[in-house]
Amino acid sequence: MAEKKRFLLRVDQKVYDSLEKWAEDEFRSVNAQIELIIKKALKEAGRLKKPDE
Repeated sequence: MAEKKRFLLRVDQKVYDSLEKWAEDEFRSVNAQIELIIKKALKEAGRLKKPDE
């Protein structure tokens, strides 16, 4: 498994509350939900490199 980079993310409380509810609905942590959303957006934009690149 690749090493994960830590960084601080500041979001509006309403955004966080919505993320928290969404994550809870899908049985994920907020962190995992954010990572999933970012990966999906990167893939759709053609910006996510394949593991062998």
